[in-house]
Amino acid sequence: MRVRLEERVAIAAPPEAVFAAVADWEGQSDWVALTTVTADGGPHRVGERLVAVTKLAGVGFSDPMAVTRFEPPSRIDVRHLGRVVRGTGTFLVSPAPGGAWLTWVEDVELPLGVAGRLGFAVVGPAFRLLLRRSLRRLARQLESRPHLGKRTA
Repeated sequence: MRVRLEERVAIAAPPEAVFAAVADWEGQSDWVALTTVTADGGPHRVGERLVAVTKLAGVGFSDPMAVTRFEPPSRIDVRHLGRVVRGTGTFLVSPAPGGAWLTWVEDVELPLGVAGRLGFAVVGPAFRLLLRRSLRRLARQLESRPHLGKRTA
């Protein structure tokens, strides 16, 4: 069974700055809740590999991913390749009055059949909250940088 999680935030920064922040894999460690991200290095591209390690109170899991779509400055898709998280993740950046919209979509395959569905019924709301808080944290970071918050001609 698949579930879809989608959160969106308005950010008072140019779309290019928002996209650059999302594509900064290691920089995601500063705004994605409970998560540290590493990448294989080199230029961003389809096929690029990264790993997100999410931990709470010393317990966590590794989420290896591969970039499947990279279209600056508007879209990045990744395929989750791990045992715990499988499915796709998408970041969409679009222009908005005074800045940009950033939408984060996760289409996740739930493991363990009925047990997975029941488990997600319990943890799903917390996961949605973490996505929302992460996006708001990124918005605050970008908006606190005056040079990024204003468009230049």
